[in-house]
Amino acid sequence: MTVFSRKHSIGLSGDKKGGKNVAEQQLVVFGLGKEEFGIDISRVREIVRLQNITAIPQSMDFVEGIVNLRGQIVPIVDLCKRFRVGDSSSVEEAARRIIVVNMAEQNIGVLVDGVSEILRIPDESIEPTPPIVAGGIAADFIRGVAKVDNRLIIVLDIDKVFSVEEKAVL
Repeated sequence: MTVFSRKHSIGLSGDKKGGKNVAEQQLVVFGLGKEEFGIDISRVREIVRLQNITAIPQSMDFVEGIVNLRGQIVPIVDLCKRFRVGDSSSVEEAARRIIVVNMAEQNIGVLVDGVSEILRIPDESIEPTPPIVAGGIAADFIRGVAKVDNRLIIVLDIDKVFSVEEKAVL
């Protein structure tokens, strides 16, 4: 069952506020452990419920396996394990989602604890990445930190989440 599909997305946009053109980004916001993360919606192909994942022997520890999505074999990566944040075993299975992203001309499923919302965030609300942030995640994975009300959302650069070697294996 598809929860979200690309045909519903817009990506980058601009709204007029007070007669000024305001650049903004649209992010898919999801949870990993206690933290909130976001990725640019233009990179998301779809969001689907967790389904049976076939394990791949001798794969990297953060690769959960593969699934068959509408006839296409898609590798599934657990971001909790990749970033070493949270413990996904404590999350209810029904809440977990697979965000299918296009990376290096290949679809990759990113397993997250849950997708909470799709947000439009003005560019000025996204601060540069602090030198040390998010409990050990390397700063080059992160495009910035969005301030939304009393929340901080870590905005990921999906292309830098995996090394060149890891992308080749996926």
